[in-house]
Amino acid sequence: MSKTDEAVETVEVVQRTPRQIAWARFKRNRAGVISGYVALFFIVAAFAAPIITKLLGLKNGQTYPEAIDEQSFPIGKFGGISLDHPLGVEPGAGRDLLTMLLYGSRISFSIAIITTFSTIGLGMVIGISVGYFRGKVDAIVGRFSDFLLSFPATFMIIALSLPLVQRVEALGIAKDNGARVIVLVVFFLFFGWMGFARLIRSQAMSLRERDFVMAAQAAGASSKRIILKEMLPNLWPTAIVFISLSLPGFLSAEAVYSFLGVGIQAPASTWGLVLSDAVSYWRQDPSYLLIPSIMLVIVVLALNLLGDAIRDALDPKATH
Repeated sequence: MSKTDEAVETVEVVQRTPRQIAWARFKRNRAGVISGYVALFFIVAAFAAPIITKLLGLKNGQTYPEAIDEQSFPIGKFGGISLDHPLGVEPGAGRDLLTMLLYGSRISFSIAIITTFSTIGLGMVIGISVGYFRGKVDAIVGRFSDFLLSFPATFMIIALSLPLVQRVEALGIAKDNGARVIVLVVFFLFFGWMGFARLIRSQAMSLRERDFVMAAQAAGASSKRIILKEMLPNLWPTAIVFISLSLPGFLSAEAVYSFLGVGIQAPASTWGLVLSDAVSYWRQDPSYLLIPSIMLVIVVLALNLLGDAIRDALDPKATH
């Protein structure tokens, strides 16, 4: 019998890691991929605002009186949109709307990102600790989180924002909008960590009974090593999903509180401040209200769709 007849066809079996499987699932989700590019575009544009405005010949805070008429309304259609002002100008002062939104989104994204990662860090530490050690610590933290959840968070933020801003300024920690950013982040963190901590707690309790954790305990591994080496790597997918879903929530929350007047104040600009000012001109200049509203909706929708796509990609029950 010839070697040809004896040849055996071999099939190479390629084993993929969970990360590769998740990435392949994500790439198949067209809505998630497009949303990721859209979200990345807005985030990069926000933090590259000084470069973008300089290339366009614009300057933050500068007014353009030649772009508004005697009644302080933009000259031209659609809010004064032109080559010099791609999104038009602000009624009244005559500032460039694109510049306002770019610099305003820097503040909004900064608050949302800082709050999201602070919430992740605090919730992870508390959740994994009470889920692993259980006992009295679990009971105390559980009752404390129930107590915080009973508070009307929105009312508390509105009522206590100004006194706390004054307190931060009196202590010399920060001034004006810097103090307001600190207060907003602290409030969002104080009322936002419980949900993630409870989610991590339930998963930590489940992991605590898994064979690999019990084997590490039997081998004499310390609690610190078990938490950091055995449990924490299995909790990161949950944290990644929570990041992608929390970011648009905190972004919207900042816009709402700035709109209500308890967040960032003029002369700085955020999406909430622009929308608050635009309400006064919606009859005379509807573009001033529509453009920031549409941009905010696009960003929040893109981040939400991205979060859904990441959650589906990391779902172990999903089909390959």
